Amino acid sequence: MDGGAIDPEPAGEPVAHMYVGTLSFDLLLGDVHSLKEKRSVVRPIVAELQRKYAVSAAEVEHMDLHRRAVVGLALVSGDAGHLSDVLDRCERLVAGRPEVELLSVRRRFHGDDD
Repeated sequence: MDGGAIDPEPAGEPVAHMYVGTLSFDLLLGDVHSLKEKRSVVRPIVAELQRKYAVSAAEVEHMDLHRRAVVGLALVSGDAGHLSDVLDRCERLVAGRPEVELLSVRRRFHGDDD
């Protein structure tokens, strides 16, 4: 015996995998002239991402600029394919919003090997 160490993968039991995906969207907002107007554009995007895709999402950068925003989101899944599909859908949703211009998207994917 090795002093009570627990076998991380008992024989015969399936191994559970966890994948984490993140996206960050750098946005240029259209006809916005104040931080209040900015919130009225960004909040509905964040809320729709959360509601439709059950992701964690928030405005994460450029809080003091009224025409720029960075929205970040994260999702955890046991299925890498599902995770990739949801991230693709989130990206299409944001890219299709006419009130913002999507300047860039940064995607990160973390698996068990990270």
